[in-house]
Amino acid sequence: MAQKKSPAIPYTLIDHTADIGIHVFGEDIRQLFAHAALAMFDLIGPLRTIKGDHRLTVEIQGEDKPELLVNWLRELLYLWNGEEKLVGRIPEIDISGNHLTATLAYDDFDPDLHVIVHEIKAVTFHQAEVKQGKSCWEALVILDT
Repeated sequence: MAQKKSPAIPYTLIDHTADIGIHVFGEDIRQLFAHAALAMFDLIGPLRTIKGDHRLTVEIQGEDKPELLVNWLRELLYLWNGEEKLVGRIPEIDISGNHLTATLAYDDFDPDLHVIVHEIKAVTFHQAEVKQGKSCWEALVILDT
């Protein structure tokens, strides 16, 4: 059963055995990728607790759009799992072909300020999909929890 998770970010959760699937929407591909990232961090912990006082630029590549999306989310998940950075906003994002450059607004994790709701272990290629619909872009990605 799918359910709406956040009124601020257009995504729904998808039931998946022992994992969490997210179905994300955007008016264009840049917004789609930004929404996918914010949906993942919203699952990790409430976005409203992240001020985004620090900035970091990342560059990602992929063979196609689904791989670019998975690589993007994997890089962001590494920033959380490896460096304890919580991304709260994405002020700039550019996608050209299968190359993405983005500026991230993040906080370093502070247990007094941030509540962690879900542990996400990995972003998988299983069922990964990016497509342009008639009125918007859509993506599906499965997160290993």
